[in-house]
Amino acid sequence: MTEFVIMHPDGLTRCSWPKQDPLYLQYHDTEWGVKLVGENELFEQLALEGFQAGLSWITILKRREGFRKAFHNFEIPKVAKMTEKDIERLMEDEGIIRNRAKIQSTIANAKTILELDSSLTDLIWSHAPKKSRRTQSPKDFHWIATSEESMALSKKLRGLGFGFVGPTTMYAMMQSIGMVNDHAPSCFRRGQLEH
Repeated sequence: MTEFVIMHPDGLTRCSWPKQDPLYLQYHDTEWGVKLVGENELFEQLALEGFQAGLSWITILKRREGFRKAFHNFEIPKVAKMTEKDIERLMEDEGIIRNRAKIQSTIANAKTILELDSSLTDLIWSHAPKKSRRTQSPKDFHWIATSEESMALSKKLRGLGFGFVGPTTMYAMMQSIGMVNDHAPSCFRRGQLEH
């Protein structure tokens, strides 16, 4: 079980994945696993999780402000209006991950959101587990990469035309937005986020 957590100099036991990186630790302590709703907020998370595919999350976190600047603070109508000229400009932007397919997908996803019959918040949260996944005991704990719910959400979003929304990417989003509580059992944040 100890490989899942690290005791830090401040006396707190945390999940092991942020290691000692101050930015990662702040994200772990204040954002990861906290319930997130709101159209632009969830669009941002969806976009950033898509950009993260194949990369580490810290790579995205270090560029998050660059992404916000590049994509109009993830205001959906503004992103939906971005053009080929904007794509070319972003391909030169060192403040983001310069992946043409992911940039194009982010813009296309914004357009798709504007065409939804429901809100993005309702769409995503309708795929929450009936109750947050709980580990029966610490000795059984392990981090997983997908779930039935993430596969269902991925299938639904793909069917609507969204890109970069595979089951693993969607499970990572479910963890980050508080849909599941995947803090390790002895991490100080797990108990704080139980509901």
